[in-house]
Amino acid sequence: MSALDAIYRVPAIPNRPTKILATDFAESGGGMAANASVAVARLGGQSHYWGRVGDDELGTRILGQLATEGVDVSGVRRVPGCISPSAAILVADDGERLVCAYNDPHLDRDPSWLPLGRIATFDAVLADVRWPEGSAAVLGAARAAGRVAVLDGDVGPPEVTVDLAARASHVMFSEPGLALVAGAGAPGVALAKFAAGHPGIVGVTLGPDGFLWREAGVERRVPAYPVKVVDTLAAGDVWHGAFTLALAEGAAIEMAARFANAAGALKCSRFGGRDGAPTRPDVDRLMASVHASK
Repeated sequence: MSALDAIYRVPAIPNRPTKILATDFAESGGGMAANASVAVARLGGQSHYWGRVGDDELGTRILGQLATEGVDVSGVRRVPGCISPSAAILVADDGERLVCAYNDPHLDRDPSWLPLGRIATFDAVLADVRWPEGSAAVLGAARAAGRVAVLDGDVGPPEVTVDLAARASHVMFSEPGLALVAGAGAPGVALAKFAAGHPGIVGVTLGPDGFLWREAGVERRVPAYPVKVVDTLAAGDVWHGAFTLALAEGAAIEMAARFANAAGALKCSRFGGRDGAPTRPDVDRLMASVHASK
């Protein structure tokens, strides 16, 4: 999904009806897959975004922002008569956020127009749970072509996530997304439960607790990079984009996770949603500085 986000900085997320005055404001492109595609482009990869927007002025702005970042948007369908996705987002001083999003229910869910034949020319694909029909088609085509097929297993209907996971080579959950499909409890226990029925690589991002994954029946973990958290909005999307890019470049899981952890941490240290996505030199410097300090 791609969207346009209006982001308001506030002292705290309100827990009752009230009026508050924002201390900062930013307008940024949004949407899980779109954010990940921008992250890939900023990190030096060739990024193609496939999805749907309306044929309205908002859709024109969304695609213009992606193109400005170097993302190929030739695989985007503009649906006549539909309103493009948007969101209003509150980001508190502790970095947490409250998202109010709108997705036009009339956006066509049919994936038959997707240029699946092009997937054989890519090194990897990344899909999420927001457009299940499109993600199923892309993941299936990638597996058939022998390509890396990553699923961003964020919060969504459990049956949808399970179906898409079966089509992916790598399933990377958020902690809430994992809990929905494997039950509440310790992430390691939930991950082991889910991995028992999946032949590929499964993992879960844990924010300040790093990244946990299972490979060949063994649990492994890499730590997070410590940063002052300013804004967590789009951090998971940046992580998934960086992780997928690293896999496409031939990195092993551990190195891909370290690279993604650094990219996600840098995003968290910057306000403005995906506008805070780092460049490759940013990530390289952070990884080198932490390595040098050990």
